[in-house]
Amino acid sequence: MGICVIGSLNMDLVVRVKEIPKKGETVIGKDFSTVPGGKGANQAVAASRLGAKTFMIGKVGDDSFAKNLKESLSSSNVDIKGLQEEKNLPTGVALISVDEHGGNSIIVAPGANFEMRKEDIDKNMSLIEDSKIVVLQHEIPIETVSYALAAAKSKGKITVLNPAPADEVSLEALKGLDFIIPNEHELETLCKQKITDEKSMIEGAKSLIEKGVKNVIITLGEKGCLHVTASESINYDAFKVVAVDTTAAGDSFIGGFCANYLKTGDIKAAIVFGQKTAALSVTKYGAQSSIPTIEEFEEFWR
Repeated sequence: MGICVIGSLNMDLVVRVKEIPKKGETVIGKDFSTVPGGKGANQAVAASRLGAKTFMIGKVGDDSFAKNLKESLSSSNVDIKGLQEEKNLPTGVALISVDEHGGNSIIVAPGANFEMRKEDIDKNMSLIEDSKIVVLQHEIPIETVSYALAAAKSKGKITVLNPAPADEVSLEALKGLDFIIPNEHELETLCKQKITDEKSMIEGAKSLIEKGVKNVIITLGEKGCLHVTASESINYDAFKVVAVDTTAAGDSFIGGFCANYLKTGDIKAAIVFGQKTAALSVTKYGAQSSIPTIEEFEEFWR
């Protein structure tokens, strides 16, 4: 049994800059690169590189970016038979600015990603059935996300939702959800209340638990993360590294968390593993180019 990631594939168009431009401002960039990305594909690559059998369900266009994205997934041993090509549509792209401190600004043009429909989930149901964990994000249509979560839950799978970019989630999708992994901004959107400190984070997380979520893991960047259940809340400190690019930190955390949870069934150990994966990823540039293999992980953290 493995991990099935249902979600987006984007080609990241990345420019390094001294500072992220403000509204109406033009800045001169340092260098430009194209790097395979997309939250779904990043999470699939992370899970696979860290030792989990991983399937990817998603859509690409019929352009050169599609070929590159497929090759990136295949080279990381992700099973891509769940990928479909949309004729006469572009592959998704993300326009990313990365400043000298590793911070970023991202605009996504979804392209073929937004053509993911319920019937595409049905056509690939065998991949869900062959997996123990099913992972989704918000870079495909929300109604498709909800449908896929319901299908996975009906088959007894462990369900993980990364609600990024921030959007509301239906009550039906939340009910019985095993893990929801937002950042602070996404938590605000989900619980419809201002998040200002740990107390408000816990209150927001508890409101999701009351709606049927079993575990809320709030990612806090360099501040670590907060795991909230019905009975407790636990802080996890981030591992200190010199960050050069945080683009794939969240996706690396989720991929690492899921790969370790599949192996161990231990939530606390999986969170620590995810934190270490995220920390290692920010020491390199790019999305999938920054995600470590299990050999790199073990060498760095030995």
